[in-house]
Parts: sequence; structure tokens; C-alpha cells
Amino acid sequence: MAKNVELHTTAGVIRLELDDEKAPATVANFLEYVRAGHYDGTVFHRVIKGFMIQGGGFEPGLKQKPTRDPIQNEANNGLTNDRYTIAMARTSAPHSASAQFFINGTDNDFLNFKSESPSGWGYAVFGKVTEGTDVVDQIEKVKTGNRGGHGDVPLEDVTITKAVEA
Repeated sequence: MAKNVELHTTAGVIRLELDDEKAPATVANFLEYVRAGHYDGTVFHRVIKGFMIQGGGFEPGLKQKPTRDPIQNEANNGLTNDRYTIAMARTSAPHSASAQFFINGTDNDFLNFKSESPSGWGYAVFGKVTEGTDVVDQIEKVKTGNRGGHGDVPLEDVTITKAVEA
């Protein structure tokens, strides 16, 4: 049965439907962070128009939040990085995702699973936006620049005020 989460942001509410059948470990991980209040007060720290919006790891001022251990990459679950899907962000190491996520602003086929190799793992999709696509679009259009050694950072914070199960 699908789980639902609402991201209450300073730009509006984004409602997510999580696919715990195809991405059980990823959904369980995300829900643990939601229930712990980890996402409350975090900012969308990387926004690239025509690509995606990323959040879940930094407080205002780009203060990085501590996370639990990384999880196994479930990108081989058949779900694809289509517009308005949510996926786990990670480093170049395939199994390094912890708390950060991104919402695809377009169909990003190049992020999909291709093979169980370092360059082929892709990014694990674990749900989709069911309400608030206009909010995603609005966030994607904010002005960005360089801040705190990071690029593509919104010049004015877009904050997740709270994340709740719905």
C-alpha cells in the first residue's frame, strides 16, 4: 500500500505518494527521516531549472545536518526518473544515499538504472508528486547562485517547514 507524505514548504505544499512495494528500503528510510523531523527546517539547497530540485540535507546557511548510515540503492526497481518523481540523491558511490532527495523537473532518463556497475546504477526513484506540481515548478524557477562553496543554490531560501505523513 502506498504511503503519502506532505512537504510543507515556504512555496506551498507538495504531496508525495511513495512506492513501498517497488522501493521498500528507500521508502522506509525516507519515512524514518520524516518521523524524526529531520526534514523540518531544511532548505532546497540545489535547484537547476529544467533538471531538478534537491533538498533534505541542509539547514539555512547551508549547515549540513547529520544523517544515518547510507542505504542500498534500489534504482533497479523499474521506476524511472520521470518529471515529478522523487528519487534519492547520492554521491558518485552507488550506495551512498542517506537523507537527501530530489524531485525531477523533467524526464531525466540518463539518471535511470542501466546495470549494477559504478557508472550504471542510477538514482533510486521511490515515489511521485500527486499534488503540488505547481509548487515544484515555482521552486525550479527561483534565482540561484554560488553560496558556501556550493553552486545552484537558491539566493532566497526555500524551506521545508515540516514534512508529515498524510
